[in-house]
Amino acid sequence: MRHLDLLTLRLFAAVCEQRSIARVAEQESIVGSAISKRLAQLEDTVGTPLLVRKRRGVVPTPAGETLLEHARTMLASMGQIERDMAAYATGIRGHVRMLVTASVMAESLADDVAAFLQHPAHRDIQVSMEERVSPDVVQGIHEGSASIGICWDAADLSGLETCAYRSDHLAIVAHESHPVAQAASVCFAEVLGYEFVSMPALSAVQVLLARAAAVEGKTLAHRVLVSNFDAALRVVSANLAISVVPREVAEPFARTAAVRIVPLGDAWARRSFAVCYRSSQALTPCARLLVDHLARAGHAGIPY
Repeated sequence: MRHLDLLTLRLFAAVCEQRSIARVAEQESIVGSAISKRLAQLEDTVGTPLLVRKRRGVVPTPAGETLLEHARTMLASMGQIERDMAAYATGIRGHVRMLVTASVMAESLADDVAAFLQHPAHRDIQVSMEERVSPDVVQGIHEGSASIGICWDAADLSGLETCAYRSDHLAIVAHESHPVAQAASVCFAEVLGYEFVSMPALSAVQVLLARAAAVEGKTLAHRVLVSNFDAALRVVSANLAISVVPREVAEPFARTAAVRIVPLGDAWARRSFAVCYRSSQALTPCARLLVDHLARAGHAGIPY
């Protein structure tokens, strides 16, 4: 097989995702005929049709889907190479990219990464973090868009290597005047009659709550939908609804707001998180140092 051009692969991936040559041409400021020519040459190179032209755009063939998966991996690796080399060029000797869930970002991770970077031996390492829901964290690590992921350990982590990180405790947060706020602890089934502040459907917390409600033959009454815990806590403090939030996130807020934290007695309310990566061999030395540091922090159970 002749050499595969990275620009052509990038355009091919964009066309597959956008389902439109014209749309990609507009985004990339390239005439559509030039993209079509590159795609035709790509099909000639691999020796099989990759796209099917339809009335409303184009769709990849089975061979195209396979090439798309490889192209994404290659493009992600090339992007990582460019970032790492740019880091060296500016005097930074290592760059580690992480994908993490909202719970991890809101709780312990920032402090753990800060402690890692404060070590004199790590002063030339750069760490960047991006927030995603657990399924997207796993997908991103599989695709090579980041070296390390941290997510709920109940996610499908098959095909990845993992190590334990930290755990948290989900609790009900309610305005101090709310009936639930007077309880010492509750089970989730006891509060299903109230209105909730909810998170996105694919977030780890929301997945847990939907499952727990289904077991009781009920659904959550969503009054407000927010994208993060800080917004959920502000809605609760306005006494518009109650919410389920990690206790570790709610405690600092509760010190100055008129809300109460009521522990959940359900077994699933204690969650564990995992650090995941494609393989220890694939980790750069800097990423391996960070994984080891996070594993030690999780094992030690350092307070948040």
